[in-house]
Amino acid sequence: MNLIDFRMVGTQILGFLVLLWALGKWAWGPITAQLEARRRKIADEFAEAERRQQAADATQAKLEVELHEIDVRARARLLESVAEGQKVAAEIRVQAQKEAQDRLARAADEIVREREKAKEVLKEQVIDLSLKTAEKILRTRLDEPAQRKLAGEFIDEVGAIQ
Repeated sequence: MNLIDFRMVGTQILGFLVLLWALGKWAWGPITAQLEARRRKIADEFAEAERRQQAADATQAKLEVELHEIDVRARARLLESVAEGQKVAAEIRVQAQKEAQDRLARAADEIVREREKAKEVLKEQVIDLSLKTAEKILRTRLDEPAQRKLAGEFIDEVGAIQ
């Protein structure tokens, strides 16, 4: 009993080798070329993704620096605005105090003028009263300018005593 037929095994080996050669020439070459091209394409895509990621990181860092600069400038402007506001408030306060002092000075001047007017009116009334009193006492009439002069001197002496 012959279990192995060597001719058939040889034919199968020969057929297998021919099949391997044909597949290597027409199938494995193009398939490996396609696989290599796909591998290169995927590697290029990863490299491009890495390059874009680096560009995005650089852009993000640049934007963060610009944002920080903007924040610094905004704070500086805010501080300038606060300082300007305080300066304006101080100027307003100074001007208000000056206006109040001016009003007080004008009021004091007005009081002095009114006091002087009142003194003059009072002086005139005292002169008239003195003249009438003197006239009644003396029952004689002096001429009016002389009477006024005499009464004015009397009132000045009374004012000097006070």
